[in-house]
Amino acid sequence: MLVSGVALVLGVPVAAWGLMGQQNAEGLPASELDHAYQPWGVGDGVAAAAGGVALVLAVAGAAALVRGARHGDLDRRWWGVLGPLVVVGLMAGVGLRILTAGVVGANIGAGLLIMFGSPVAAALVLWALGRGVWLATRGHADADGTGGTGGRRLGGFASGGV
Repeated sequence: MLVSGVALVLGVPVAAWGLMGQQNAEGLPASELDHAYQPWGVGDGVAAAAGGVALVLAVAGAAALVRGARHGDLDRRWWGVLGPLVVVGLMAGVGLRILTAGVVGANIGAGLLIMFGSPVAAALVLWALGRGVWLATRGHADADGTGGTGGRRLGGFASGGV
């Protein structure tokens, strides 16, 4: 389950970045475009291929996690950790394309992303971190009200009171 979660969380930002493509203003040569941040020197074909592979990994990870949740191998409360991390990954992948977009003049989208996206991403990461620590350390006793092993279901990660 842990490997599937990592595939999902790390695959989403790469898939979003790679499949979105460079977002430059159309009709202008690259020498006339301004960038808030210079884009990486990765060709569109390589980025699209990396995005496609990452999308396959993310979908496979999500499918394995859903299957694990249905069969009891994954405590469903871990979706409260994985969900925010997936959203942050999507924001990061799309955000990188916004920050590196070639525009004429100021990149307003980059400024808005930094002002509004950064606090949202920070809040989601802090939520996921807090929830994950809580599930890994104390969540096992509250899973079914009987002090059972509900918190021990992320591939051995939540070891029941560490």
